[in-house]
Amino acid sequence: MKLENGKLCVEINELGAEAVRIYDMENDTEVLWEADAKYWKRHAPVLFPNVGKTYRNTVKINGTQYPTSQHGFARDNEFRCIESGKTKASFLFASNDETKEVYPFDFELLITYTLEDKNLKVEWEVRNTGDEDMYFTIGGHPAFRFAEPDEVKSDYLLRFPGKESLEYVLIDPAEAAVDPDKVYTLELQNECCQVTEEMFEKDALIFDNGQITEVWLCRKDGTPYAGMKCEGFPNFGIWSVKDAPFVCLEPWMGRCDNVGFDGELSEKPNVNHAAPGESFRQSYLICIY
Repeated sequence: MKLENGKLCVEINELGAEAVRIYDMENDTEVLWEADAKYWKRHAPVLFPNVGKTYRNTVKINGTQYPTSQHGFARDNEFRCIESGKTKASFLFASNDETKEVYPFDFELLITYTLEDKNLKVEWEVRNTGDEDMYFTIGGHPAFRFAEPDEVKSDYLLRFPGKESLEYVLIDPAEAAVDPDKVYTLELQNECCQVTEEMFEKDALIFDNGQITEVWLCRKDGTPYAGMKCEGFPNFGIWSVKDAPFVCLEPWMGRCDNVGFDGELSEKPNVNHAAPGESFRQSYLICIY
């Protein structure tokens, strides 16, 4: 599915309802990572019904333990395009017997993409079509490739408008979960920090408590390249792979578990809720300069 408005061209795959191309027509630049499997085989997957990993790869729902996979199953399932136009398209995925083996809820996940000038609006709607309260986390994972073939991470800055510093946590590699008691500070100069290879040596930087509502990947002279506006997101991840020419900016409604969390899914910090017959909605903007 292709969207186009004379400024941006966006392509979306029905597998995972994943954006697989964002082309800046004005600057003749491919902005979205091309999914070169040498570094990372995806472009911008939607993470649902869990962001990251659950503690020891299980989740407890109404007293029963279910197995989970990293970032959930939505990204690996076929969606159905239910609306298509020149600048807007919507994709739908519904629960089935297979999903209920690992996530025992009846739901519909609707993902809508809309071009607005040089922005791509990404909207999620999670509909509870069952007869019990439903809990989940959901997140975005777009990867922004560097503009020129020979560029490296040190050619870019991250800019956080209005911020002097940020606090982040890391994933404990032995537990594949976050130790929330170990908090680190990302110091900024003029709202910016240098992107480096070392930044991602311990996996993603995870920012809690709604700290990030806007972030830009900028060239080293400070010129914006691509960014994101994401009001109302409690969690945010920034990630890359060693030597890979991209940076992921990830707005999350909830995140991976803390070390030792073994409570009910409904008790998980920042978990989202939809009552029977109700819907949960959230959206963010990918902004191309």
